[in-house]
Amino acid sequence: MPPLKMFTSGLQHVAAMYAGVVAPPMIVGPAVGLSATETAFLMGASLFTAGLATLLQTLGFWKIGAKLPFVNGVSFAGVTPMIAIGKGEGENALPIIFGAIIVAGVVGFFAAPYFGKLVRFFPPVVTGTVITLIGVSLLPVAFNWSQGGNRTATDYGSMRNIGMAAVTLVIVLLMRKFLRGFLQQISILLGLVAGTLIALPLGMTSFDAVKNASVVGFPTPFHFGAPQFQVAAVISMCIVMLVCMTESTADILALGKIVGRPADAKTIEGGLRADTLGSAISPLFSGFMCSAFAQNIGLVAMTKVRSRFVVAAGGGILILLGLCPMAASVIGVVPLPVLGGAGIVLFGSVAASGIQTLAGAAMEKGENALIVAASVGIGLIPIAAPEFYHAFPKDLLVVLDSGISTGCVVAILLNLAFNHLGARKGAASGAAADPVPVH
Repeated sequence: MPPLKMFTSGLQHVAAMYAGVVAPPMIVGPAVGLSATETAFLMGASLFTAGLATLLQTLGFWKIGAKLPFVNGVSFAGVTPMIAIGKGEGENALPIIFGAIIVAGVVGFFAAPYFGKLVRFFPPVVTGTVITLIGVSLLPVAFNWSQGGNRTATDYGSMRNIGMAAVTLVIVLLMRKFLRGFLQQISILLGLVAGTLIALPLGMTSFDAVKNASVVGFPTPFHFGAPQFQVAAVISMCIVMLVCMTESTADILALGKIVGRPADAKTIEGGLRADTLGSAISPLFSGFMCSAFAQNIGLVAMTKVRSRFVVAAGGGILILLGLCPMAASVIGVVPLPVLGGAGIVLFGSVAASGIQTLAGAAMEKGENALIVAASVGIGLIPIAAPEFYHAFPKDLLVVLDSGISTGCVVAILLNLAFNHLGARKGAASGAAADPVPVH
């Protein structure tokens, strides 16, 4: 396409996924004790590494990359496990998280050629359960933001904070209802802007992060320290990597149909290699685990612009944003209650995506209903009863305190027990169905 059209079309892809890229570092940063300035650095690093991963997918080299109009960014699946890993680790939290992601990325890279054979163990009953747990696990973060984010503050949970969150939520819902096309795609971003403008005269915004940010800067390698490797953390992130690879496989299959180039085993293998290599490289620049963003697949279907070079241009824009700390820090101006109101929609839509997936999981079979019931029940323990596992060894808590990790393991094991081991041929429900992605 002509340069201007390529740029604007690429920018549209960035706008559609921007909130999804910056949300995970915005959650993880404060959770591990980072300041507003350091959290802004983390967001810039996530934008930069998302751009690198997108270029790996769209342009690719050797056997790496699906070479489809694919956008890659930070996966929500890793947020809760990363918070569990960093809990109580102080300044070592991020190095431990980054070390676990590097190992998970390398393991996933070498497992990519064989993963296609394992997809049958991740039918909709498993992926739907996991995606639902991802959304439900993130909702308490949005509720905390809506109350002000700082539990020790005098105005935590005040009517002003919750009212501001409610106003933002209503604005986002109205925009989703009445806007069309591109504007509807970026309704969450527009809702954040509108909520911030309303909060300005109320004195609820702070420009400190923008004032302290540089106009130009490079995400310094190992900014938070050299990666550290803990076995329990690595196991937890390897489980998340399996979830991400399942999501990406579904995305590749869906996008292949949309662009008229059905994905074969070679395409899936290349796409997974790009995902996992991008995830392994990201922590070097303080980025997190990467996976495909399904909302951009919807954008390709809606606009009928199927060029992978347009999405590559979007990847270039992401890199430029990552190289401008001031641009990344602008999101720091948004008051937490405003983020909370938008976050309810953003994280709730993840849970809704999981429920949609479960709708195609042959739930009329008693075994599948039992799988979902047990997996969701066990996955909700860390949310409903945070001190449930307090007497367990610390290394086990890294996995057990993540409802996503425990729910995923339980769903996989129960699916194996009920739908594979000793099952009649063809009895495994949903095994042939395509899993639905989380984003």
